Amino acid sequence: MATIKQFKNIKNKLKLSDFSDIIRANNSLDNTMSVNVIKEHIEITPGICGGKPRIAGHRIRVQDIVIWHEQMGMSPDEILYHYPSITLSDVYAALAYYHDHREEIRQQISESEALIQEIQAQTPSILQQKLKKRNDREN
Repeated sequence: MATIKQFKNIKNKLKLSDFSDIIRANNSLDNTMSVNVIKEHIEITPGICGGKPRIAGHRIRVQDIVIWHEQMGMSPDEILYHYPSITLSDVYAALAYYHDHREEIRQQISESEALIQEIQAQTPSILQQKLKKRNDREN
């Protein structure tokens, strides 16, 4: 094991450019590892889930995880409880992907909500129709 004095001697012999090369290599390795970890859990495949990012091997989109977590207040463990075919790593990878692509995912959520509202406006609820008929007969 190197002593502090030996470390200082080595440090003094290295040029500043050597340190920047080491830091650059370390950052590159960290970025590569991070991207690979997310790629291991998140897929984008044209024709599957509309080409939106999803949990690898599943049809659960990143935006679904985000909605469950942020809008419905579900914890990652609760999401896992309801969808046991995915892993906790999948959930966290989806949330990490969301935070890296926040505007893109928010746009996808907005577009999905607009489509749902459009479909609901064109397709009235059968239950609401029956209740209206019943209410009309009673009045």
